[in-house]
Amino acid sequence: MEKSKNNMVGWFEIPVSDMERAIRFYETVFQIDLCRQQMGPLDMAMFPWNETGFGTTGALVFHMDYYKPQSNGVLIYFTSRAGDVNDELSRIEITGGSIVQVKTRISDDIGYMAVIIDCEGNRIALHSRA
Repeated sequence: MEKSKNNMVGWFEIPVSDMERAIRFYETVFQIDLCRQQMGPLDMAMFPWNETGFGTTGALVFHMDYYKPQSNGVLIYFTSRAGDVNDELSRIEITGGSIVQVKTRISDDIGYMAVIIDCEGNRIALHSRA
């Protein structure tokens, strides 16, 4: 079997029910700016991307019929921009989210993780080396 030159994940979408609230949550927690685009009934707010960087990007997505937030689906890990998940965890509850699992050591090689519920009810994870 031939190895792929690309990572398996090329894009992700996080369902939201209130786009304004979700944008405020993610911009505040991660200290980023999202790029919002309306495409007919589909409303998207895209995470920043760097085509030469590692990893992938995605968007918050609202569509009345096809996207519903949930806390028990696929788990997406966001890399801590500060290098320590405690930085992002410090802004979770003040922006309407909740912490499900505090910063937890995975291993010396992998680092640390935490799990949260965002302001929309989606479960996401955070990862850092420190």
